[in-house]
This record gives sequence, structure tokens and C-alpha cells, in this order.
Amino acid sequence: MSVPTPHADALARIPVREASAEVLGSTTRYWEYGPADAARTVVIVHGYRGDHHGLEPVIARLPGVRIIGPDLPGFGQSTPMTGAPHSIEGYGRWLGAFLDELGLRGGAVLIGHSFGSMVTTHAIDAGLETPALILINPISTDPRRGGGRLMNALTRAYYGAARRLPERVGRGLLGNWVIVQLMSVTLAKTRDRGLRRWIHEEHHRYFNGFSDPVTVAEAFDASLSTDVTRAADALTMPVLIIAGARDTIAPAAGQHVFAGMLPDVQLVMLEGVGHLIHYERPADAADEIGHFLDRLP
Repeated sequence: MSVPTPHADALARIPVREASAEVLGSTTRYWEYGPADAARTVVIVHGYRGDHHGLEPVIARLPGVRIIGPDLPGFGQSTPMTGAPHSIEGYGRWLGAFLDELGLRGGAVLIGHSFGSMVTTHAIDAGLETPALILINPISTDPRRGGGRLMNALTRAYYGAARRLPERVGRGLLGNWVIVQLMSVTLAKTRDRGLRRWIHEEHHRYFNGFSDPVTVAEAFDASLSTDVTRAADALTMPVLIIAGARDTIAPAAGQHVFAGMLPDVQLVMLEGVGHLIHYERPADAADEIGHFLDRLP
């Protein structure tokens, strides 16, 4: 029996509109939440192997904000790019072109979670303008070191095998129930048994929403290629960092170092949570985001 979605009632009260845009050869599906005439527009960029659903627990608690949540090319309901590689640079180009398509370049606040933090920061480093940036669990240290040497070696071998195998076999490997469950169990830090079960259900429901194993493997290579500190010099706008004190993917020490590199930054470190702030502490994240948006000009 499925666990009820904790934010379902709040999300049901927010109007949602679905649409698509052709961006760099990708049919990019996106969802627009909240009032279309809201004073503030926010565009979210989700994490690796997720889709727009991942940040809905936070979106549900920001009812007065217009929030646009696309599925990254190759994930969720968006098709892969043909006009750019599935690298951080390629996804950064896609983000700029997506904002151009919607007429939002320079006017929308950006939110990036995990992999999305690399996409947003490097897009800004390449010239994309935004009035403010919000990063949730940003990858602030070398991603090849997060999670431990053994786990990293196993993960690289896993995605390498998925790339080389025939597509049907590779897809089966990537969607293996045991592996997805192990990932979910490793990331979840909450002691609330009901919440843990719901988190596991979410991962099984959306983690395998990808177009093909090759695109997944290319994006995995991208996820190991850089971190947000390499774009720090370009982040001169107001920045909010929301990080987890128990995050093993993006450790707390690296978040403090990263924050120290920025001229206009607020670092919020949430105790007792790791890399799943959007699932385990969405109310706290939404409160911080709301206060941050209210302080912007």
C-alpha cells in the first residue's frame, strides 16, 4: 500500500499548467505553478535522474510565486538534446535557450538542486543573467570524492556497464529495484518511518524516468566533471545556499568554503538532514526561499 503524499493537499491548491518548448533539439516539457501574474518568477533545475516532481514538496509551500519546473533533456518527459552534448556546458546552453524561449532571460530567479546547482552556476559563468540564485544541496566539492572511494568506483562501473550493454539490458540494469532502493536508503536520513517509505516510493516512481541509457551515462559523466566553486567568480548576485549537515554527497565543510567565496551570500545549514532536503525538510527550505525572495528588490 502506497504512503500518502505529504504535500498533496497543499499542491492541489496551486494552479498548474503544462506546456512544452523546442530547445536545442529537445522537446522540453515543463510545468508552471502558481499565479501567472505573480510578481516573482522562479525557474527550477532538478537533480540527476530526477524530474520536476522532485521539488514539488517545496513548490507546494510557495503558493504566491510563479514557478516553472522543466524536466531536463533526457529525463522525465523531455527528449534528449540533439543540438548540444549532455554535458554541464550543454545543459547550461539549454537552460539559457529555454529561458529565451519563454522570454525569461535576466528576469527569473534560478533554483538548482544538486546536479541542477552545477547547471545553473556554470550557465551563469557562461553569461546567463539572473537577479538571484538559490542552491539546494549544491555540489561544492569534487564530486569524485563524495560518497567514498569504493562507492564512487562501483558507481562509475555501474554507469559504464549501462552505456556499453544493449539498450534493453542497460535499461534493466539502471532500473534494477535493489540498486535504486540501496541508493534511496543511503541518501535518506530521516527517522520518520512513514516519510522514509514515501521517499523510497518517490525514487522508484521517478528515478527511472529517462530516455535511454546512453544519455543517462553521458549526464553521469557530466555530474563528475565539475563543481559549483569553479563558477564562483561569476556569482555576484544575491545567493541563498540551503545545505544539509549530514550530506555525504556535498559535505558541509565544502558548503562553508563555497559560501566564503561569494560576495553576497546566505548559507543555511539544516541539521539532521543530508542530500534530500527537498523531501525531508521542504517546509524549512520553502521558508528560507520565501524570506530570501521577499528581501530581493
